[in-house]
Amino acid sequence: MLIDGKKVSMRIREEIKKEVVELKEKGINPCLSVVLVGSDMASRTYVNNKKKACAEVGMLSKEFLLPDEASEEELLELIDRLNKDKEVHGILVQLPLPKHIDEMKVIEAIDPKKDVDCFHPYNVGRLYTGSGIFAPCTPAGVMELIKETGTEIEGKECVVVGRSNIVGKPMAMLLLAANGTVTVTHSRTKDLKSVCKRADILIFAIGKAKFVNEEYVKPGAVVIDVGMNRDENNKLCGDVDFERVKDICGAITPVPGGVGPMTITTLLSNTLLAARMFG
Repeated sequence: MLIDGKKVSMRIREEIKKEVVELKEKGINPCLSVVLVGSDMASRTYVNNKKKACAEVGMLSKEFLLPDEASEEELLELIDRLNKDKEVHGILVQLPLPKHIDEMKVIEAIDPKKDVDCFHPYNVGRLYTGSGIFAPCTPAGVMELIKETGTEIEGKECVVVGRSNIVGKPMAMLLLAANGTVTVTHSRTKDLKSVCKRADILIFAIGKAKFVNEEYVKPGAVVIDVGMNRDENNKLCGDVDFERVKDICGAITPVPGGVGPMTITTLLSNTLLAARMFG
């Protein structure tokens, strides 16, 4: 089974669109503010995609562009202004930031009620105690894709490859909350292949093009590929060698068109939730 992230994403966006209309009728116009520091082309593309997605569901989006040489103080002042702006429900600072700016200080400056990326330590802590308001965008999108396969997570062996704060760690927390039996692996894991081979649900987020082949995958497993890399022909690909794995697994996400569309859709969901709860 090919897990079509675009299709699932479109379905969820249709639901979001209806809810945006309902909120607007109550005088609340859901609004996401996106802050971009510098001229990184990949970041610029991500910001444009987020603006486009907001427009698609009828949400207001505000964009704030700061030059590469903008100071940390300028950025913190802007965040403070957005925190106090009652018309803004979600604040997203596009990462990475220029080296002279402390990323953690910036994340901690965002009001947790507007932290729709779910990066603030307060929201991360709530996620770990099972009382989170927001779920981090990519892991939450992955949960939707697993649900799409009809796979029951409860009691299943789940292996997460990668332990980043953005994907690996929160992914493990969401799977645990769904009663999965979770193993988190990383670059120091011994005999990674045999650990992966026992998984019913496999999630790869390591950033290595086509690293995973059929030797890592148990027949019938659900394989979610979070990787976004370029192969030897400069073509977009994931961490999984799709051609070598697709006939072994029970379900798999393509790259592109798998996890990617879900990340932005979850961002819209979180902004909607913030508007509904705190708007």
